[in-house]
Amino acid sequence: MSDRTPQSITGLLKRASAGSQDAFDEVFPLVYAELRRIAAREMRRERPGQTLQTTALVHEAYLRLLKDASLSFANRAHFLGIAARAMREILIERARVRAARKRGGQALRVTFDEQTLRTPPPPVDVLALDEALRRLARLDERHARVVELRYFGGLSVDETAAALGVSPATVKRSWTLARAWLYKELTPHDGPRPA
Repeated sequence: MSDRTPQSITGLLKRASAGSQDAFDEVFPLVYAELRRIAAREMRRERPGQTLQTTALVHEAYLRLLKDASLSFANRAHFLGIAARAMREILIERARVRAARKRGGQALRVTFDEQTLRTPPPPVDVLALDEALRRLARLDERHARVVELRYFGGLSVDETAAALGVSPATVKRSWTLARAWLYKELTPHDGPRPA
């Protein structure tokens, strides 16, 4: 890996947040392996037939982060969380394009429960999950951010707590409540869903 300490990576991220392109270019190789791990996990959740490769997803996310001059990074965990969100957005955009091409194809909804997180997941309907996360964010922004960092970013409870500036106990409570809420939202049922 790298002989860089988390403190030196945080220093580079702060310089990158202040507008230093050199610092951003220097930090990217230091976190590249973790970004590939996040991207690989996201790709495993995708439906068969996905043409985007793991490396391409990492690079698209990197380019997206480069373009957004308003981003600032508190530390490594925060950076990885933002990168995971960018990857999720890329996959959602691609899913929308595919759905627009197919018009009329019904996507399979999947449940979001503890068992899903322990076993190799079935393909996820990223559009349904994205919509559920948007509804959750309207109800409680922190719960939605915890899901993004833990589920999409692969961060631990402690890393998520550091990225959000809250205690690990708060992250655990939010994670439990968010998972239960998403399970309810993503479980097929009769009748219309609330908007």
